Amino acid sequence: MRDPAYPSSARNVYGAPLACCGTSPRTGFQRDGHCHTGPHDLGSHTVCAVMTTEFLDFSLRQGNDLVTPRPELDFPGLIAGDRWCVCVGRWKEALQAGVAPPVLLAATHEKALEVVTLEQLQAHAARD
Repeated sequence: MRDPAYPSSARNVYGAPLACCGTSPRTGFQRDGHCHTGPHDLGSHTVCAVMTTEFLDFSLRQGNDLVTPRPELDFPGLIAGDRWCVCVGRWKEALQAGVAPPVLLAATHEKALEVVTLEQLQAHAARD
């Protein structure tokens, strides 16, 4: 597991080094705090989003329960305000449904731009 204290060699949507998305809870497909992706990440967990109740409810209705703790998977369950690397496809579905959560652009992997535009992400940029 990559230590989130060290910079990532991956790039964000601006072409700069990928910032850490979150460590409490520890997010990322690789659970390294970053929205890294690779050949085994079939969902492309590349968007660093700040969870909202509306998005968590939407995701649950789509069959992806992000709120129920799953200790056997070392997953604490998410609440509004948590930062989490979400699948870019799910984020796009939420965008189309009007419930896209805010995005941390510096921590969103450039690969997300294969599915959504920078303008769409910027329109939902989180306020730090």
